[in-house]
Amino acid sequence: MTRQERAGLAFALPVLLATLLMLVVPTVGALLLSLTDFDIYALADLGNLRFTGFGNYAELLRTPLFWRAVANTALFAAIGVPAAIGTSLLAALLVSNATVRWKPFWRLLLFAPYVSTLVATALVWRYVLDTRTGLLNGALSLIGVGPVDWLGDPRLSISATLLFVVWKAFGYNMLVFVAALATVPQDLHEAARLDGAGAWARFRHVTLPAIGPSLLLASVLSVANFLQLFTEPYVMTHGGPAQSTTTLLYFMFDQGFTWWNLGVASAVAVLLFAAILPLTAAQAQIGRRYEWL
Repeated sequence: MTRQERAGLAFALPVLLATLLMLVVPTVGALLLSLTDFDIYALADLGNLRFTGFGNYAELLRTPLFWRAVANTALFAAIGVPAAIGTSLLAALLVSNATVRWKPFWRLLLFAPYVSTLVATALVWRYVLDTRTGLLNGALSLIGVGPVDWLGDPRLSISATLLFVVWKAFGYNMLVFVAALATVPQDLHEAARLDGAGAWARFRHVTLPAIGPSLLLASVLSVANFLQLFTEPYVMTHGGPAQSTTTLLYFMFDQGFTWWNLGVASAVAVLLFAAILPLTAAQAQIGRRYEWL
């Protein structure tokens, strides 16, 4: 091994060890726990720990609330991912427009929700969406619309929660898209304009292929984040009403730290990992097809 290779290994070793301790070991630990009946009694005495094999997974498949959480999570992701990426891309296009003034101010204003404290902003949104004293219902009352129970109606709770989630999360993707748009050659836009291409044609054939890698990154991160929603429904609705906002992570938390069924909670974590992994692989395959990777 050369001196340069030893130096490279010395720099990489701390990161590799941190990855092993923070990612690999907990993942393997969760997989092993999911094959046991690890609960509060096992915490007190490991002699109470029993190997159950795939019993926890079979129990989950028989639990209606688990399937309700799966459906809610899928709905959150199906609506939230396109909404988050679409709004962030639209905001990036607007603040990157040559005619827009005070661009740093608008970027800071739109990025601020992302860096604000999640729990604090969730509590503020609970106040905004409150049925009796909420600002939104107060504004609607000015035009003759009666109070709406945004967070207490199962038909509206997911939409209200998604509104907050998208508002909170889109700032990061917006900055990614702003950086990508800055690299798009302007001479290509000018050439397309001279050829008679309209705004949509220029976006589709010039801008979109150029920002493809950033779009892929935003897609991968957004899918993973929306499939792991927890804090937002926990603070705003506590998984209700009628379990309409109970997500897989909320269900996992409830099993692990309310009922202390840590084996079942670990099984949920393993299933969620098994769901995210092929989705990420599929997105990567799409990226390779379009030469974004």
